Amino acid sequence: MYRVASPSEFLVITGVGISDIKLAKKAWVLPGQSCSVFDVSPVNYTFEVQAMSAEKLPFVLPAVFTIGPRVDDDQSLLKYAKLISPHDKLSHHVKELVQGIIEGETRVLAASMTMEEIFKGTKEFKQEVFEKVQLELNQFGLLIYNANVKQLVDVPGHEYFSYLGQKTQMEAANQARVDVAEAKMKGEIGSKEREGQTLQNAAKIDAETKIIATQRQGEGKKEEIKVKTEVKIYENQREAEVAEVNAELAKKKAGWAKEAQVAEVEASKAVTLRDAELQREVERMNALTRIEKLKAEFLSKASVEYETKVQEANWELYKKQKEAEAILYEKEKEAEAQKAIADATYYARQQVADGELYAKQKEAEGLVALAQAQGTYLRTLLDALGGNYAALRDFLMINGGMFQEIAKVNAEAVRGLQPKISIWSNGADNSNSNNNISDGGLKEVAGVYKMLPPLLKTVQEQTGMLPPAWMATLTDSSAHS
Repeated sequence: MYRVASPSEFLVITGVGISDIKLAKKAWVLPGQSCSVFDVSPVNYTFEVQAMSAEKLPFVLPAVFTIGPRVDDDQSLLKYAKLISPHDKLSHHVKELVQGIIEGETRVLAASMTMEEIFKGTKEFKQEVFEKVQLELNQFGLLIYNANVKQLVDVPGHEYFSYLGQKTQMEAANQARVDVAEAKMKGEIGSKEREGQTLQNAAKIDAETKIIATQRQGEGKKEEIKVKTEVKIYENQREAEVAEVNAELAKKKAGWAKEAQVAEVEASKAVTLRDAELQREVERMNALTRIEKLKAEFLSKASVEYETKVQEANWELYKKQKEAEAILYEKEKEAEAQKAIADATYYARQQVADGELYAKQKEAEGLVALAQAQGTYLRTLLDALGGNYAALRDFLMINGGMFQEIAKVNAEAVRGLQPKISIWSNGADNSNSNNNISDGGLKEVAGVYKMLPPLLKTVQEQTGMLPPAWMATLTDSSAHS
């Protein structure tokens, strides 16, 4: 019989001629073979998984998994056909299987995490659950097409997430208050800065305005003085012209009078005419002199005042500029000097420290090298002497000039004393062997008594001191000689 499966179905054929099972979309079903059909469309499974965190806090994880056979993998389809296809995919058996896997993996994962980690890393927690569940479903040939894990929910009687949400909400509210306060603070600071800048700019503009106004006033006064001077000059010129006109008029009158009386008084008026001419010249010269005097008086006074004011203003401005420049230059030089002193001090200290460190290092290296060389030298000598420490010591003392130094010290000690050296012994020779003194304590006492006379004699010769009378009396050898 020829069987054909629908688009979302597969044929599962077993029996004669088939070693295991055969999957096909369409096939002939021969006698002795069995054929069944299973649907591969995914199914939604809704669960509310109850789990417990590492702190033993219970919670509920609502989830909806869309699960179905893996249609793009033949091995997964074979697993599904063998293990799941005999049961209806909506059956209680399949649902319990899927639910058991999801709940088991969720509980294992939740038990290894704290509630804080689960709450803050919800996305990572869901992804971890998805991966672990998929790993378990692979052995049944199932694939998770979609997993919608909802928000974590508190178990009745345990309001952890509610309190945690309230905590987050309060933290956000507090942070918002802090941000608002900070924004207000920045706004007030910015407002004060703007007001300060406004006042500074206003003061600057006022100062510039006063300077410009003063300049304008000076220019106005200058122009006023100039105009007054020109007016005065013009008035003087007009007066001179009037005087000249009057002189001309007088001259003409005199001429007319002269012409009228020329016939009569030509001879007598010749002197008068000459006087009139001279008087006219005098008047003209007086007028010119007056004009020049006025010019010199007013122009010189105005020029002097103007130049004086200008020089005073320029001097004040120059003085203030130089004072400001001097103060600025002094501050700059002080700052540069302080910086240079600080740099020099730092560099000097650093160089001294580096020099001391380098000297100490080299001194330590020299001491180490000297100690190593002396150790090698002493080991070589000791080996050459066969390990005889006494011989090594004598050699070092001889080589180091120890005995010569001892002799020098002794010679320096007795230099200038001119001692008289006496050599004596206690007389312990073979002649005493016949005496009746034994080798015991009496022999030692006898030796001491024999030693005293030469000792006292030597002390007398070297120091001039005689022993006390109760001890002994020395014979004067020089008297017998």
